Amino acid sequence: MQPALTVFFMLLFVLLSVLGILANSFIVLALSREWLRHGRLLPSDTILASLSAFRICLQCVGLGDTFFSYLHQEEYYRGRAHEFLHLHWHFLNTATFWFGTWLSVLFCLKIANFSHPAFLWLKWRLPRLVPQFLLGFALLSFITTLLLFWGNHVLHQGLILRKFSGNTTYKEWKRRMEFHFFLPVKLVTLSIPCCFFLLSLVLLISSLRRHAWRMKRNAHSLQDSSGQAHNRALRSLVSFLTLYTLSFTSLVINGTFFSSLESEWYWPWQIILYLCICLHPFILISSNLKLRSMFRRLLLLARGFWVTQ
Repeated sequence: MQPALTVFFMLLFVLLSVLGILANSFIVLALSREWLRHGRLLPSDTILASLSAFRICLQCVGLGDTFFSYLHQEEYYRGRAHEFLHLHWHFLNTATFWFGTWLSVLFCLKIANFSHPAFLWLKWRLPRLVPQFLLGFALLSFITTLLLFWGNHVLHQGLILRKFSGNTTYKEWKRRMEFHFFLPVKLVTLSIPCCFFLLSLVLLISSLRRHAWRMKRNAHSLQDSSGQAHNRALRSLVSFLTLYTLSFTSLVINGTFFSSLESEWYWPWQIILYLCICLHPFILISSNLKLRSMFRRLLLLARGFWVTQ
Protein backbone atom coordinates (compact mmCIF):
# COMPACT_ATOMS: atom_id res chain seq x y z
CA MET A 1 0.00 0.00 0.00
CA GLN A 2 1.18 3.53 -0.79
CA PRO A 3 2.45 5.55 2.22
CA ALA A 4 -0.21 8.20 1.54
CA LEU A 5 -2.98 5.58 1.80
CA THR A 6 -1.44 4.20 4.99
CA VAL A 7 -1.47 7.67 6.55
CA PHE A 8 -5.06 8.21 5.34
CA PHE A 9 -6.33 4.99 6.94
CA MET A 10 -4.34 5.70 10.09
CA LEU A 11 -5.93 9.16 10.43
CA LEU A 12 -9.37 7.72 9.65
CA PHE A 13 -8.89 5.13 12.40
CA VAL A 14 -7.91 7.86 14.88
CA LEU A 15 -10.88 10.04 13.82
CA LEU A 16 -13.40 7.20 14.24
CA SER A 17 -11.87 6.26 17.59
CA VAL A 18 -12.07 9.84 18.89
CA LEU A 19 -15.69 10.17 17.70
CA GLY A 20 -16.54 6.88 19.39
CA ILE A 21 -14.92 7.99 22.66
CA LEU A 22 -16.75 11.33 22.54
CA ALA A 23 -20.13 9.69 21.81
CA ASN A 24 -19.71 7.13 24.60
CA SER A 25 -18.51 9.88 26.96
CA PHE A 26 -21.65 11.88 26.16
CA ILE A 27 -23.84 8.87 27.03
CA VAL A 28 -22.01 8.30 30.33
CA LEU A 29 -22.17 11.98 31.31
CA ALA A 30 -25.83 12.36 30.30
CA LEU A 31 -26.92 9.28 32.25
CA SER A 32 -24.72 10.22 35.22
CA ARG A 33 -26.53 13.56 35.28
CA GLU A 34 -29.85 11.72 35.30
CA TRP A 35 -28.65 9.49 38.13
CA LEU A 36 -27.55 12.49 40.21
CA ARG A 37 -30.87 14.27 39.61
CA HIS A 38 -33.19 11.33 40.33
CA GLY A 39 -31.02 9.08 42.50
CA ARG A 40 -31.54 6.04 40.25
CA LEU A 41 -31.46 4.87 36.66
CA LEU A 42 -33.78 2.68 34.63
CA PRO A 43 -32.43 -0.86 34.06
CA SER A 44 -31.82 -0.14 30.37
CA ASP A 45 -30.00 3.10 31.22
CA THR A 46 -27.84 1.26 33.77
CA ILE A 47 -26.71 -1.19 31.09
CA LEU A 48 -26.25 1.62 28.59
CA ALA A 49 -24.04 3.60 30.97
CA SER A 50 -21.97 0.49 31.80
CA LEU A 51 -21.65 -0.43 28.12
CA SER A 52 -20.50 3.08 27.19
CA ALA A 53 -18.01 3.26 30.08
CA PHE A 54 -16.46 -0.08 29.10
CA ARG A 55 -16.32 1.00 25.46
CA ILE A 56 -14.42 4.15 26.38
CA CYS A 57 -11.83 2.01 28.18
CA LEU A 58 -11.78 -0.50 25.29
CA GLN A 59 -11.21 2.23 22.72
CA CYS A 60 -8.38 3.76 24.76
CA VAL A 61 -6.71 0.37 25.24
CA GLY A 62 -7.24 -0.36 21.54
CA LEU A 63 -5.56 2.89 20.51
CA GLY A 64 -2.60 2.19 22.79
CA ASP A 65 -2.30 -1.42 21.61
CA THR A 66 -2.59 -0.56 17.91
CA PHE A 67 -0.06 2.26 17.85
CA PHE A 68 2.43 0.70 20.27
CA SER A 69 2.48 -2.59 18.34
CA TYR A 70 2.82 -0.73 15.02
CA LEU A 71 5.60 1.63 16.11
CA HIS A 72 7.51 -0.75 18.43
CA GLN A 73 6.84 -4.20 17.01
CA GLU A 74 9.95 -5.95 18.34
CA GLU A 75 9.62 -4.50 21.84
CA TYR A 76 5.86 -5.14 21.81
CA TYR A 77 6.20 -8.89 21.35
CA ARG A 78 9.33 -9.45 23.41
CA GLY A 79 8.24 -7.44 26.45
CA ARG A 80 5.23 -7.63 28.71
CA ALA A 81 3.30 -4.91 26.83
CA HIS A 82 1.68 -7.47 24.52
CA GLU A 83 0.32 -9.50 27.43
CA PHE A 84 -0.79 -6.46 29.40
CA LEU A 85 -2.63 -4.70 26.56
CA HIS A 86 -4.05 -7.84 24.96
CA LEU A 87 -5.55 -9.17 28.18
CA HIS A 88 -7.15 -5.84 29.11
CA TRP A 89 -8.47 -5.58 25.56
CA HIS A 90 -10.00 -9.07 25.64
CA PHE A 91 -11.65 -8.51 29.03
CA LEU A 92 -13.21 -5.21 27.94
CA ASN A 93 -14.21 -6.55 24.54
CA THR A 94 -15.93 -9.65 25.95
CA ALA A 95 -17.73 -7.57 28.59
CA THR A 96 -18.99 -5.08 25.98
CA PHE A 97 -20.30 -7.95 23.84
CA TRP A 98 -22.27 -9.25 26.83
CA PHE A 99 -23.52 -5.79 27.85
CA GLY A 100 -24.62 -5.03 24.28
CA THR A 101 -26.46 -8.35 24.09
CA TRP A 102 -28.14 -7.80 27.45
CA LEU A 103 -29.25 -4.33 26.34
CA SER A 104 -30.85 -5.87 23.22
CA VAL A 105 -32.57 -8.57 25.29
CA LEU A 106 -33.96 -5.97 27.70
CA PHE A 107 -35.05 -3.85 24.74
CA CYS A 108 -36.91 -6.86 23.31
CA LEU A 109 -38.60 -7.66 26.65
CA LYS A 110 -39.76 -4.06 26.94
CA ILE A 111 -41.20 -3.75 23.41
CA ALA A 112 -42.35 -7.25 22.39
CA ASN A 113 -45.86 -8.43 23.24
CA PHE A 114 -46.26 -12.11 24.05
CA SER A 115 -48.75 -13.72 26.40
CA HIS A 116 -46.67 -16.81 27.19
CA PRO A 117 -46.20 -17.17 30.99
CA ALA A 118 -42.44 -17.68 30.64
CA PHE A 119 -42.04 -14.49 28.61
CA LEU A 120 -44.20 -12.52 31.05
CA TRP A 121 -42.15 -13.84 33.96
CA LEU A 122 -38.91 -12.81 32.24
CA LYS A 123 -40.38 -9.42 31.41
CA TRP A 124 -41.21 -8.87 35.08
CA ARG A 125 -38.15 -10.50 36.65
CA LEU A 126 -35.10 -9.79 34.47
CA PRO A 127 -35.05 -5.96 34.70
CA ARG A 128 -34.72 -6.31 38.48
CA LEU A 129 -31.61 -8.45 38.07
CA VAL A 130 -29.63 -6.00 35.91
CA PRO A 131 -26.89 -5.24 38.52
CA GLN A 132 -26.38 -8.95 39.20
CA PHE A 133 -26.21 -9.74 35.49
CA LEU A 134 -23.69 -6.98 34.85
CA LEU A 135 -21.46 -8.29 37.64
CA GLY A 136 -21.91 -11.85 36.37
CA PHE A 137 -20.95 -10.93 32.82
CA ALA A 138 -17.92 -9.01 34.07
CA LEU A 139 -16.87 -12.06 36.13
CA LEU A 140 -17.37 -14.38 33.15
CA SER A 141 -15.24 -12.06 31.01
CA PHE A 142 -12.57 -12.09 33.73
CA ILE A 143 -12.51 -15.92 33.81
CA THR A 144 -12.01 -16.16 30.03
CA THR A 145 -9.31 -13.52 30.34
CA LEU A 146 -7.49 -15.74 32.86
CA LEU A 147 -7.54 -18.57 30.30
CA LEU A 148 -6.02 -16.26 27.73
CA PHE A 149 -3.49 -15.08 30.30
CA TRP A 150 -2.28 -18.65 30.65
CA GLY A 151 -1.97 -18.98 26.87
CA ASN A 152 -0.14 -15.67 26.58
CA HIS A 153 2.20 -16.70 29.40
CA VAL A 154 3.05 -19.93 27.55
CA LEU A 155 3.76 -17.95 24.38
CA HIS A 156 5.90 -15.42 26.23
CA GLN A 157 7.91 -18.12 28.02
CA GLY A 158 8.38 -19.94 24.73
CA LEU A 159 9.72 -16.76 23.14
CA ILE A 160 12.17 -16.19 26.00
CA LEU A 161 13.33 -19.79 26.43
CA ARG A 162 12.98 -20.74 22.74
CA LYS A 163 11.35 -24.06 23.67
CA PHE A 164 9.49 -24.99 20.50
CA SER A 165 8.62 -28.46 19.28
CA GLY A 166 10.86 -29.82 16.53
CA ASN A 167 12.03 -27.30 13.95
CA THR A 168 9.03 -25.03 14.52
CA THR A 169 9.77 -21.31 14.48
CA TYR A 170 8.22 -18.91 16.98
CA LYS A 171 5.90 -17.46 14.32
CA GLU A 172 4.61 -20.92 13.33
CA TRP A 173 4.20 -21.94 16.96
CA LYS A 174 2.32 -18.74 17.74
CA ARG A 175 0.00 -19.30 14.78
CA ARG A 176 -0.64 -22.84 15.99
CA MET A 177 -1.42 -21.64 19.54
CA GLU A 178 -3.70 -18.93 18.14
CA PHE A 179 -5.65 -21.39 16.00
CA HIS A 180 -5.93 -24.29 18.47
CA PHE A 181 -6.25 -22.43 21.79
CA PHE A 182 -7.06 -18.72 21.49
CA LEU A 183 -9.58 -19.05 18.65
CA PRO A 184 -11.77 -21.70 20.39
CA VAL A 185 -11.82 -19.65 23.61
CA LYS A 186 -12.80 -16.50 21.70
CA LEU A 187 -15.43 -18.37 19.66
CA VAL A 188 -17.10 -19.77 22.75
CA THR A 189 -17.06 -16.50 24.70
CA LEU A 190 -18.39 -14.46 21.76
CA SER A 191 -20.82 -17.00 20.24
CA ILE A 192 -22.96 -17.32 23.38
CA PRO A 193 -23.89 -13.60 23.61
CA CYS A 194 -24.34 -13.56 19.83
CA CYS A 195 -26.94 -16.34 20.08
CA PHE A 196 -28.86 -14.44 22.78
CA PHE A 197 -28.76 -11.31 20.62
CA LEU A 198 -30.15 -13.16 17.59
CA LEU A 199 -32.87 -14.71 19.76
CA SER A 200 -33.98 -11.29 20.99
CA LEU A 201 -34.08 -10.02 17.40
CA VAL A 202 -36.16 -13.01 16.22
CA LEU A 203 -38.62 -12.50 19.09
CA LEU A 204 -38.97 -8.80 18.28
CA ILE A 205 -39.58 -9.52 14.57
CA SER A 206 -42.13 -12.17 15.50
CA SER A 207 -43.89 -9.74 17.84
CA LEU A 208 -43.96 -7.08 15.12
CA ARG A 209 -45.48 -9.50 12.63
CA ARG A 210 -48.14 -10.56 15.13
CA HIS A 211 -48.92 -6.93 15.89
CA ALA A 212 -49.14 -6.05 12.16
CA TRP A 213 -51.47 -8.98 11.53
CA ARG A 214 -53.67 -7.98 14.47
CA MET A 215 -53.88 -4.36 13.30
CA LYS A 216 -54.67 -5.43 9.74
CA ARG A 217 -57.37 -7.77 10.96
CA ASN A 218 -58.94 -5.01 13.03
CA ALA A 219 -58.59 -2.53 10.12
CA HIS A 220 -56.26 -0.26 12.12
CA SER A 221 -53.26 1.61 10.81
CA LEU A 222 -49.79 0.44 11.74
CA GLN A 223 -48.93 4.00 12.76
CA ASP A 224 -50.21 3.50 16.30
CA SER A 225 -47.88 4.01 19.24
CA SER A 226 -47.20 0.30 19.70
CA GLY A 227 -46.44 -0.20 16.02
CA GLN A 228 -44.12 2.80 15.98
CA ALA A 229 -42.30 1.49 19.06
CA HIS A 230 -41.88 -1.89 17.36
CA ASN A 231 -40.52 -0.27 14.20
CA ARG A 232 -38.08 1.96 16.08
CA ALA A 233 -36.81 -0.97 18.12
CA LEU A 234 -36.50 -3.13 15.01
CA ARG A 235 -34.55 -0.48 13.08
CA SER A 236 -32.21 -0.01 16.03
CA LEU A 237 -31.62 -3.74 16.48
CA VAL A 238 -31.12 -4.39 12.75
CA SER A 239 -28.55 -1.58 12.60
CA PHE A 240 -26.84 -3.05 15.65
CA LEU A 241 -27.04 -6.53 14.09
CA THR A 242 -25.12 -5.31 11.04
CA LEU A 243 -22.35 -3.81 13.17
CA TYR A 244 -22.50 -6.73 15.64
CA THR A 245 -22.06 -9.29 12.84
CA LEU A 246 -19.23 -7.30 11.30
CA SER A 247 -17.49 -7.04 14.66
CA PHE A 248 -17.98 -10.74 15.47
CA THR A 249 -16.75 -11.87 12.04
CA SER A 250 -13.71 -9.59 12.14
CA LEU A 251 -12.78 -10.81 15.63
CA VAL A 252 -13.02 -14.44 14.49
CA ILE A 253 -10.89 -13.73 11.41
CA ASN A 254 -8.45 -11.80 13.56
CA GLY A 255 -8.33 -14.82 15.88
CA THR A 256 -7.10 -17.01 13.02
CA PHE A 257 -4.05 -14.71 12.85
CA PHE A 258 -4.69 -13.76 9.21
CA SER A 259 -4.13 -10.14 10.22
CA SER A 260 -0.57 -9.17 11.05
CA LEU A 261 1.52 -6.05 11.53
CA GLU A 262 3.39 -6.83 8.31
CA SER A 263 0.19 -6.73 6.25
CA GLU A 264 -0.36 -3.66 4.07
CA TRP A 265 -4.03 -3.78 5.06
CA TYR A 266 -3.25 -3.48 8.76
CA TRP A 267 -4.89 -0.05 9.24
CA PRO A 268 -8.05 -0.75 7.16
CA TRP A 269 -8.40 -3.93 9.20
CA GLN A 270 -8.18 -1.98 12.47
CA ILE A 271 -10.98 0.30 11.23
CA ILE A 272 -13.22 -2.71 10.54
CA LEU A 273 -12.30 -4.26 13.90
CA TYR A 274 -13.37 -1.17 15.88
CA LEU A 275 -16.21 0.04 13.62
CA CYS A 276 -18.99 -1.31 15.86
CA ILE A 277 -17.87 0.41 19.07
CA CYS A 278 -17.24 3.65 17.13
CA LEU A 279 -20.61 3.86 15.33
CA HIS A 280 -23.03 2.04 17.64
CA PRO A 281 -23.08 4.86 20.26
CA PHE A 282 -24.55 7.19 17.63
CA ILE A 283 -27.30 4.62 16.88
CA LEU A 284 -28.04 4.40 20.61
CA ILE A 285 -28.24 8.19 20.91
CA SER A 286 -30.54 8.53 17.89
CA SER A 287 -32.87 5.75 19.09
CA ASN A 288 -33.14 7.03 22.67
CA LEU A 289 -35.54 9.97 23.01
CA LYS A 290 -33.90 11.29 26.18
CA LEU A 291 -30.35 11.10 24.83
CA ARG A 292 -31.40 12.49 21.45
CA SER A 293 -32.99 15.51 23.11
CA MET A 294 -29.88 16.14 25.25
CA PHE A 295 -27.60 15.75 22.24
CA ARG A 296 -29.68 18.22 20.23
CA ARG A 297 -29.50 20.77 23.04
CA LEU A 298 -25.75 20.26 23.25
CA LEU A 299 -25.36 20.89 19.51
CA LEU A 300 -27.47 24.06 19.74
CA LEU A 301 -25.36 25.23 22.68
CA ALA A 302 -22.13 24.54 20.77
CA ARG A 303 -23.53 26.32 17.71
CA GLY A 304 -24.49 29.37 19.78
CA PHE A 305 -21.06 29.45 21.40
CA TRP A 306 -19.38 29.21 17.98
CA VAL A 307 -21.50 32.06 16.52
CA THR A 308 -20.71 34.40 19.42
CA GLN A 309 -16.96 33.95 18.99
